[in-house]
Amino acid sequence: MSSVPSDVQYDAVIVGAGVSGSTIAMQLGLAGKKVLILEAGPPVPDNREAYMENFYLALAKTPESPYPKIAARVNAEAPLPNPDTLPVPRPTVLMIGQDETQSYLVQPTGAGKPDIDGNMRGLQFASTYEKIGGGTAWHWLGTSLRLLEHDVTMKSTYDVFADWPISYRELQTYWAMAEKEIGVAASVAEQKPLEVVGLVYPEGYQYPMQAIPMSLVDDSVSKAVTGLTVPGELDDPEAKQYAVFVSPTPQGRNSEPYDDRRVCAGNTNCIPICPIQAKWDPTVTLGKALNTGNVTVSYQSVAVNVAVEGKEAQRIDYIHWSYGADGSIVKEHKWVSAKVYILAAHAIENAKLLLLSNDREGIANTSNQVGCNLMDHVLYLSWALAPEPLYGYRGPLATSGIESLRDGEFRGNRAAFRMEIGNEGWNFPDTDPYTTTVDFITGSNRSQLNPNNERLGGFALVQKLNNLLTRQFRIGCLMEQAPQSSNCVTLDEKAVDGLGIPRPKVDYGLDEYTMEGFRVAKSVCSTIYQRMGATEYTTASTGGAGDFTYKGENYHYFGAGHVMGTHRMGTDPDHSVVDATQRAHDVQNLWITGSGSFPTVATANPTLTLMALAFKSSESILSALGS
Repeated sequence: MSSVPSDVQYDAVIVGAGVSGSTIAMQLGLAGKKVLILEAGPPVPDNREAYMENFYLALAKTPESPYPKIAARVNAEAPLPNPDTLPVPRPTVLMIGQDETQSYLVQPTGAGKPDIDGNMRGLQFASTYEKIGGGTAWHWLGTSLRLLEHDVTMKSTYDVFADWPISYRELQTYWAMAEKEIGVAASVAEQKPLEVVGLVYPEGYQYPMQAIPMSLVDDSVSKAVTGLTVPGELDDPEAKQYAVFVSPTPQGRNSEPYDDRRVCAGNTNCIPICPIQAKWDPTVTLGKALNTGNVTVSYQSVAVNVAVEGKEAQRIDYIHWSYGADGSIVKEHKWVSAKVYILAAHAIENAKLLLLSNDREGIANTSNQVGCNLMDHVLYLSWALAPEPLYGYRGPLATSGIESLRDGEFRGNRAAFRMEIGNEGWNFPDTDPYTTTVDFITGSNRSQLNPNNERLGGFALVQKLNNLLTRQFRIGCLMEQAPQSSNCVTLDEKAVDGLGIPRPKVDYGLDEYTMEGFRVAKSVCSTIYQRMGATEYTTASTGGAGDFTYKGENYHYFGAGHVMGTHRMGTDPDHSVVDATQRAHDVQNLWITGSGSFPTVATANPTLTLMALAFKSSESILSALGS
């Protein structure tokens, strides 16, 4: 095993060049610290045209479709490459519901089953992530919401879950830093109505850029819900009523030239890729880190062990991979040491590395919480056909949402949710405009819009599609999920990747708290469609991955890509893995960063907050380094 060049003395080694890793590297580099980043995937090209071509040609426009497959020799007849042939496999949408020969994450297949407590177990964790320079945040939507005050005090306020070990007021300082780095477009004045649910800004605060305009879809929903209230509890006739109103969504994309990036052109394919890079992604911040002259990235370098003696990390062992002339994977085992170490590889990958370390004895785990409390904003998706054209496919994928139901007394009993209004018609639920078009060409009815099995062509087809596609819209409800220790990431003893590294095994399910949120979300969505005079087409399958039955109703959930909770932070080392700075309780020179540190999922998309925590960690790391 070889080390990195001995003439370089690193202050810090960071595993992962995503949101947290690039932010911390930038801050340390600006302070003059020598930093090495170990990045599992290949370098990001200067020109992303090849990625755009991948996206255009892909039949399935999934979040992963533009990006490199990083495949060795793949059987062309197989629907998906076997993860054991790939040096850095990652979970993809097409893997959901597949067995371990087709899925990177080792999970049960099929539908879950209720346990004796009424919880659904044996479900599929349905979120995916990338492993290339910048990772998952390449295909993030750009939603940059702050948490609400009660999101960080769930135990104190509602006697459920846990409190965060950081105050809301302190988070405001770090959110502002993150909003400046990302370049968030929003208006504090437009967010002011959300004070009723606990969204509070410091006096005089303004976002870096003006807000992205609301879409015609947003306007139609907003007019329809004016004056609407819904009960917090469905089964209580005297339940408190909550106002429903639409709010513009703070977004990590340019509404004006900012940070040498162009203005959003409204391409409506933010997921999986912004074709003009108007949306922030971690490569922007990584570039700033590299420009300090103090940060180096070692690509195609997969960390496999954090060697710990006592309470000190001594080195990180990693495998540098490449392809030989015959297409085989070539592995070179290396190690590197530094004063401090930062894991920023993603919630599931951080947990996997911690469990792999010290000959699989694991590190930073006296609490037995590493890998536990895996959470997501599990998503309830509904869709409808409006009575008049809404003209979707204009602007970003989502420009507004209903945030007014994110907090209330009901959170003691069931999950809160936010409602994202989609601008992309039925592309998410039904892969439109393709499905409806094929239906009216071939006489099929997969979309439910061709019950008479018409077969059209020419001008008649154009008229029919113009009438239908301009009226399609959807609402996605991102559900708060209860932290459960039984939802966990462990190492699979048999399934490995192309480097011989054990793959993550996931045990996952939903509890009644979370499922009751689905029941309420379904009711609210249907009420909104009725107010609009829209025809709802939402369907739920049974017996497959993502399906469950609750109180006699069938539901299907999707993953939001918001993977959280596997190394939770807290003040008590017996019940948490890291402290409020994301420093490991058990290893004094190790920081474990990212959304895996979240004690609860809260009600906002996690990227803004995990970057805010990275800024806080940077201060702690610099203090430890004597700066």
